Amino acid sequence: MKPEEIRKLEAYFKRNFNKDMVVKARPKKDESAEVYLADEFLGVVFRDDEDGELSYNFSMAILDIDL
Repeated sequence: MKPEEIRKLEAYFKRNFNKDMVVKARPKKDESAEVYLADEFLGVVFRDDEDGELSYNFSMAILDIDL
C-alpha cells in the first residue's frame, strides 16, 4: 500500500477504535498492511480494488485462549 493509504487507514482506526492503533506497511506485500494496538499485533488490512471500486478489509484472528 502507498504511504498515503496507510496514513488514511491509521487515522480511520484511531478515530473509530483507539488512538493507540498503528498501521504499518508489510515488507514485500503491496496489497496489505499490518494493524497494531500499541505494540500488539491485531491483524491485517487488505486493499481490494475490484471492478473499479476500492475498499479495505480488516482481518483479525481471535484465539480461544484470549477469550
